[in-house]
Amino acid sequence: MIFVWAYLVMSLITFVVYGLDKLKAKKGWWRIPEATLHVLEFAFGWPGAWAAQVVFRHKTYKRSFRVVFWLMVVANLVLVACLW
Repeated sequence: MIFVWAYLVMSLITFVVYGLDKLKAKKGWWRIPEATLHVLEFAFGWPGAWAAQVVFRHKTYKRSFRVVFWLMVVANLVLVACLW
């Protein structure tokens, strides 16, 4: 049950952070570092990141980012499997 809550809370946080980064990109403001986004993805936030990529059309074209995103998804799932 703890994993369900972790995924829900962190996905919501990650979704909001992606949305904020998209807003900052549109306004030309200082951006949220990609490393921060990847840490959030690994820390149970990847479902929210995935949803944000679809909803905001954010971080969908940069191939290097997408590769690391999927590595974070796999790493998170391996971690959960080991902890389970």
